Amino acid sequence: MKDEINFNKEEYTALAAIGKNMLKTKSPDKMMDETKNCGLKKTLGAFDLIMLGIGVIIGSGIFTVVGIASAGGNGTLGAGPAVVISMILASLACVFSAMCYAEFAAMIPAAGSAYLYTYATMGEFLAWIVGWSLLMEFLIGYIAVLSAWCGYLMEFIKGFSKYLPEWLYNPPIWLIQDYSTAANTLTKTGLNPDAVIPRIFGIPICFSLPGIIFTIIVALILIKGIKESARMTGVLVFIKLGVIALFIITGAFYVQPENWHPFAPNGLNSIFVGAFLIFFAYIGFDAISTAAEETKNPQKNLPIGIIGSLLICTIVYVLTALVLMGINPVDKINLQAPLAYAISSVGQNKIAGLISIGALAGLTSVLMVMLLAGTRILYAMSRDGFLPRILKTLHPKHKTPYVVTILAAIICIIGSTFLDISTAAELCNFGTFTSFIIVCVAVLILRKTDPNRNRPFKVPFSPVFPLLGILCCGTLMFYSMKFLTTSKILFPVWILLGIVIYLIYGYKQQRKIEKE
Repeated sequence: MKDEINFNKEEYTALAAIGKNMLKTKSPDKMMDETKNCGLKKTLGAFDLIMLGIGVIIGSGIFTVVGIASAGGNGTLGAGPAVVISMILASLACVFSAMCYAEFAAMIPAAGSAYLYTYATMGEFLAWIVGWSLLMEFLIGYIAVLSAWCGYLMEFIKGFSKYLPEWLYNPPIWLIQDYSTAANTLTKTGLNPDAVIPRIFGIPICFSLPGIIFTIIVALILIKGIKESARMTGVLVFIKLGVIALFIITGAFYVQPENWHPFAPNGLNSIFVGAFLIFFAYIGFDAISTAAEETKNPQKNLPIGIIGSLLICTIVYVLTALVLMGINPVDKINLQAPLAYAISSVGQNKIAGLISIGALAGLTSVLMVMLLAGTRILYAMSRDGFLPRILKTLHPKHKTPYVVTILAAIICIIGSTFLDISTAAELCNFGTFTSFIIVCVAVLILRKTDPNRNRPFKVPFSPVFPLLGILCCGTLMFYSMKFLTTSKILFPVWILLGIVIYLIYGYKQQRKIEKE
């Protein structure tokens, strides 16, 4: 009996030690000390950050999701002209979290975003989970946008079918789409996927060759340097904003106000469904905080970049939706290319072609910023020892984390072969909701545990705004469970995989680091 009691005490002591270690936090001061000798160049200003933010936010949402949210699709009800309310609701769900991000980013301007903010407040285990969720947001989200990019590219190439060989504008479907999308497309056209898609040892060979080539190009640009990436993103942002402005100005002359009635044809429920769908169009402002270490005067410029880009994008979204709904009634909205179709339906075919170019530019800028953000999360986690230290190696000339950039590109290429755009987008949303909620919680915790720390930017009306951020994101997250299938299963699987990696590798590495 005495031996059993001693054993239970030892077991309890061991479990208590593990729990204590998992809740160990990392001082913000230590985080800042580590950034001083990291070698990353500080080259970004407020304007660069706003361009990065707009670059990642305005993309797949305004060129594709706005049509689905307004007209409905895949069994969901369309919000109709009331999609502008959906946009405002989605932006509100973001703005409360955006302010929390801005407070942390100004206070702890280090690469890692919500991962580091959680490490400073809730300990290493939850920090790892948030970092793991952020990888889902950026890298899996990259796969979703890449699928849309490839679709627009092929549609653009088909416009030159008179001048190009058939193999270029009409290649085999297994060379331009993931397996799930290709199989569904073939089935709808009455063809047997097993007869069309080649197999090796029974494994279907299906991948997006344009997507693979483009991902390699993006990775090489990011390795070259973040300033070069920001410059290219800035150019792409101006192109797509110019195209969107052209759509708004030209389309305004063809708006018929009667198309705005009824304003909410499917009621209040459709507006909330639309808000969930539109939320994907807002994902990305948090990517700005991952470039904190490469920002000049981050205490001032990061809040401007985060909130400024979110405000600009909301205005652009609302104006675009109003014109779109005014040109075409709900039942005439094209789901694949709503803007281009709307402007071509009034005889402006040349402008429709320009919009297709703008869509490619918009999606390209989104992809560049998403891959950039994913690499910076991997870089921060490897620097803290949760992942192999080799991943934090910087390029000797360009001073960029080229090893993690190559790894992130490989992950995206492999994932794009079997994840379709819908599942990838939904998983991206789950990862984003998780990080947003935890950042809002982290702000409240640090206000209590370290109230005297210098905060160049503070969330106004705290704790109301952080609590509203938690409520908005949590409601949208759990509401989505009603109509999602594959993604609501894959998300917990992803989190479980992350826990296993932490317990097998990350936890042990942290204990080794403490002994050094």
